[in-house]
Amino acid sequence: MTWRLPWLVLLLAAGPLLAQVPAPANGSNDGNNGAVLVEKNVAVPMRDGVVLRADVLRPRGQGRFPTLVYRTPYGKHNALGEFVIFRRAAERGYAVVAQDVRGRYASAGEFSAYHQEGADGYDTIEWAARQPWSDGNIGTFGLSYPGAVQWLAAVEAPPHLKAMVPAMTLSTPRQFFYSSGAWDMSWIEWIWNNIAPDARVKKNLPGPRTEPEALAQWEQKHESFERALPLQSLEPLRQVAPYYFQWLDHPPDDSWWNWAELRDKYDRVSAAVLNLSGWYDEDYGPEGATTNFLGLLASRRSAGDPRTQLLIGPWIHGVEETGITHSGEREFGPAARLDYDQVVLAWMDHYLRGAANGVERQAAVRLFVMGDNRWRDEPSWPPPAARGTSFYLAGGGKSVRGKLQPVAPADEQVSVFTSDPADPVIDPYAGRLGAHDYRDLARRSDVLLFDSEPLAKDLEALGPVTAEIYTACDCPDFDLWVRLLDVGPDGTAFNLMSPGSDVLRASYRDPAHRALLTPGEVYKLVLPNMRTGNVFKAGHRIRVQLSASFFPAFSRNLQSGELESTSAKMRAASIRIYHDTEHASRLVLPVIPR
Repeated sequence: MTWRLPWLVLLLAAGPLLAQVPAPANGSNDGNNGAVLVEKNVAVPMRDGVVLRADVLRPRGQGRFPTLVYRTPYGKHNALGEFVIFRRAAERGYAVVAQDVRGRYASAGEFSAYHQEGADGYDTIEWAARQPWSDGNIGTFGLSYPGAVQWLAAVEAPPHLKAMVPAMTLSTPRQFFYSSGAWDMSWIEWIWNNIAPDARVKKNLPGPRTEPEALAQWEQKHESFERALPLQSLEPLRQVAPYYFQWLDHPPDDSWWNWAELRDKYDRVSAAVLNLSGWYDEDYGPEGATTNFLGLLASRRSAGDPRTQLLIGPWIHGVEETGITHSGEREFGPAARLDYDQVVLAWMDHYLRGAANGVERQAAVRLFVMGDNRWRDEPSWPPPAARGTSFYLAGGGKSVRGKLQPVAPADEQVSVFTSDPADPVIDPYAGRLGAHDYRDLARRSDVLLFDSEPLAKDLEALGPVTAEIYTACDCPDFDLWVRLLDVGPDGTAFNLMSPGSDVLRASYRDPAHRALLTPGEVYKLVLPNMRTGNVFKAGHRIRVQLSASFFPAFSRNLQSGELESTSAKMRAASIRIYHDTEHASRLVLPVIPR
């Protein structure tokens, strides 16, 4: 399973992608000696009286400074001990507040993941603005959980928040805890390895109390954890993470989740926002970055400068990964590297300090095009030059292999496979994000493949991808996975996105409410959250890979109509994929004309 990054990993790398501002000369890195003053475990009171603790770094001497806030559940001591952006910012003239969130490490209170971060983030931002060393201009930064806390605080409208760089994070809990109706199983690993050890220390509970101990036990136990049904029966998490079971109590269409919903709250946010993600980020990352960017633009339609930009590279989840040149098995060359620290600080320099560094003149959208391995500047998302180009599913029949072609087949065609949740399709690269060679899945009888002919010339796909599949099942519910792959002349079949963007639970074909299927009835299922930036080179094939499971990244649909959160009743099912003129199943790629 993939992690929601144990802590923010920062790397000073070559080739910054955004405007640079010269940094001041380096100061000392040893505690309070030199240019930076460090105050440990400063009390930050919340509105309910609970005291959170923060370390504060600031330039030595008198003065008021623009202030950066970073909030983490992974231990501020870990972040400050390993990453340079905090001291680099202080040497640049910022005060920096690094805080343990409620109930984690040095901070008091009960940790309930994400739920408390809106109010606590607001209170921390406004506390920082009142300090004698702050000039009242506050910015926030961080990735994954430290990215989510920024948004949850921002929609509470703290008046002193002026700039944000939330990286690789959500827009909605419906595509974060779930993905289009399917439960994200990586929460189990996230809790076990990253959250539970400190929770056991605080609550004096048995079990591993350090990350190495947790990792060792995970290797022994993860298969039994992942296969446990119902999901609510996973007792090893009950005392350390009672909120996990609260999450499972609420399906994605439940209004209970509205506390973490951002999509209807952009008009509450006045800060300048740089949205950052990667094509191989966790599935919620590129969805979150693009959705939040568009939401801010819509809410600021009348503004001359909307003060928001979108940056998507070829990276997997983790800022360390932005400084290297490959994702999984694909190499992208030196252009893929990003100096994350400089990107963050340049954004803050402009919007907190008024530096004339050109940040506001950069392209609103900057996208890395895999395959060509270059950056493309665009005025908007989706790229305006992209043209929806259909590739229709054809052939197949009793074979698991079919074709992708430019016109819908005229005769009635159907492909059939049997899905058994007791024997799900296993992701051979589970827990390893990035591009991997999935050609061996073609050996399974419950995986359908549809390949184009070898391309006569390069084809650039950049933007949202749509899959429209006509299907029927002899069951009341199933999951449809539509994976997009780039197949090289040697047969290498690389995925173009992380698992989760490419799944739809049939009963959530309307995300607003769950509705079971009528067995045997044909339905049009539209997958809404796929996107890529990739050049399929001449001689390559475009592949669509269909299945009804992709385990253990996401939970298994029991196919009985019952939810896996509360039931273990499963059944095998026969699934039919239609592809003819009346039922024109297709993939729609955003093709950039060349």
